[in-house]
Amino acid sequence: MISARADVVGSLLRPPYLLEARERRAAGELSAADFKRVEDRAVDEALALQERVGLSVVTDGEMRRESFQSQLVEATEGFGPHTLDAYLWGEWHGDERVGDKRTERPQNLGVVGKLRRVRNLSVEEFVYARARTDRTIKVTLPSPSLYASFWSPEVSREAYPTLDEFLEDVARLLREEVEELVRLGATYIQLDAPHYPLLLDPKTRAFYEARGWNLDRWLTRGVELDNHVIGDHPGVTFAFHLCRGNQGSRWLVSGSYEPLARRIFGGINAGRLMLEYDDKRSGTFEPLRHLPEDRIAVLGLVTTKNPRRETVEELEARIREATRYVPLERLAISPQCGFATSVIGNAITPEDEENKLRVVIETAEKVWGRV
Repeated sequence: MISARADVVGSLLRPPYLLEARERRAAGELSAADFKRVEDRAVDEALALQERVGLSVVTDGEMRRESFQSQLVEATEGFGPHTLDAYLWGEWHGDERVGDKRTERPQNLGVVGKLRRVRNLSVEEFVYARARTDRTIKVTLPSPSLYASFWSPEVSREAYPTLDEFLEDVARLLREEVEELVRLGATYIQLDAPHYPLLLDPKTRAFYEARGWNLDRWLTRGVELDNHVIGDHPGVTFAFHLCRGNQGSRWLVSGSYEPLARRIFGGINAGRLMLEYDDKRSGTFEPLRHLPEDRIAVLGLVTTKNPRRETVEELEARIREATRYVPLERLAISPQCGFATSVIGNAITPEDEENKLRVVIETAEKVWGRV
């Protein structure tokens, strides 16, 4: 099982040449083969960066994705027309550098037909990266109930009369993806589930409850679907990532994990909980007392939202603070989220990104003697 003390969440900043190539491909100015070569170059550079700073766990940086959650929509028939805003809508909050931003949920967004897989979601990402590094590759997949925002009573009922039926089909596709990844040798898989902390905010919770599930059902049926995706795979480590929104250096909600911790920390069949703890928005470490003894809390102490230079000393102090609730041997450290959860990256530079990954490594070495 994965025991890394220094971890990463998933995405890295997309290089400008990749963003340009994506635009040219969409405009029909770049062939599929040429675009794949550009993607491959970006993945190679992402792997090289992570190796250079000393990470033992790496990702492909999600270079092939429009958003951290877009691969299901792109690999499956049944979703209606959509733009990038399908993944970006909400009331986003930012600091004085980026400000607040409101993005409306696109009208008529929704699933319109029965889902049918046309290709794998993340197999290409894993197989390509596996051939180019000797480090452990983490593959990130979305939590099935994250796609509740794609079910609409107005446009989806003919295909899926209820939210349950839709999400059960999503979970089936994701479970099949996990099974294929494991068959190909993947040993570390993460489910991204930022929608659970969004339930902390009354406005956001009202939207999700309008889909047909109250808070209790989100914390029972939602976790059941996550566990269905995870399945039973001895020797494979699963992580579960919970944050409060991350896009363009902005966030969606604030609040402690306490209302969710007992049922999610104890209910999800994942050995590593990737938790956002980079500032006061996240609350205290007290909810960690709900962490079962067989789980590791990976503390997301290094922010990806701004260029602030964290120090080893301050990060070590934060880790020692968390040991009031969880023993040191069941803790690890990571950035609090990805650096670019969509093609719209956070407002930091590649140099900032590398420095933040380095301080994660340096802190792990100082605290645990290894990464």
